[in-house]
Amino acid sequence: MSQEIIVFRIPLRYTFTAMFSQARCSSWLTTSKTPLARGYAISVKPSQVLPGKKLPRVFKDKKAFQYNWYRRILDGSRVGPLIILRHDQLSANRLVQLRRDIITAAKRATPSLASAAIPVTPQPEPTLTVIRTSIFGAALRDFPGVNIEQVTQMIGESTGNFAVLSLPSFEPPQLNAILRSLERTLPPRPPKTPEELKKEQDEKNADPDTPGRRVKRQRRILKPELKLVGALVEGRIFLPQGVKDVSTLPTLDTLRAQIVGLLSAPGMQIAGVLSQASGGQLARTLEGLKKGLEEDAASSSTGTAPPS
Repeated sequence: MSQEIIVFRIPLRYTFTAMFSQARCSSWLTTSKTPLARGYAISVKPSQVLPGKKLPRVFKDKKAFQYNWYRRILDGSRVGPLIILRHDQLSANRLVQLRRDIITAAKRATPSLASAAIPVTPQPEPTLTVIRTSIFGAALRDFPGVNIEQVTQMIGESTGNFAVLSLPSFEPPQLNAILRSLERTLPPRPPKTPEELKKEQDEKNADPDTPGRRVKRQRRILKPELKLVGALVEGRIFLPQGVKDVSTLPTLDTLRAQIVGLLSAPGMQIAGVLSQASGGQLARTLEGLKKGLEEDAASSSTGTAPPS
């Protein structure tokens, strides 16, 4: 049985063009600093009603588990603040180290009750959860008491990867310590200058050094970033500046002591005046008044003016 061999002749210029395009595409994939993963915003807008779609929407399987999980996290915000963060280019090791730094900062800011007679109840540790934005937006939209307009203002047009940090209780010193720890661990990334943007664009559009050869793969240099988006505290939405202002407040026990001091101050002043008047100060005051009246009477009888 004979076999036929068919040979296709491809012009050299097409072969060179294909190799050049492949090399250029590989160069862009290895040198580009733009993340390949898609990023979405936390949307709290109502879902679009499509023909044949049942409302309210019911999640199934994995999405149902995530939805219920996020609802439990949002329910915990009634007791402790829920901080919303936006992160970028965080590796797994850096994320583990970030969780350790948060727990360490929370323990340092927790008041010690070892010397108290009341037994100490261990508090849960802060939890940092990387969220799926679409499911979290649906859970936040269905959360009772939340202001959708304030949530939209807080999120704005931010897209990318998001995470939430849930605290077990509302302790301003602990919140302040955690925010300072986050700023030290991942300081804010400075904005890029026009020269840097132009250089990146030129590198992206530049031709490879060796056309026709496979570009050597390069390890991507990560520049992690963590940005405070806002917080949900007792059903109220706080912007980043509001979260920082709340973290500078004194503790609840300190506020109670200040209120008690303000209420008891007038009574203590009246008691101090009465205690002074009931003692020798009242007697000395009356004796001085008596002497003053006697001098006035003596001066009026002799017709001379009283000494000034």
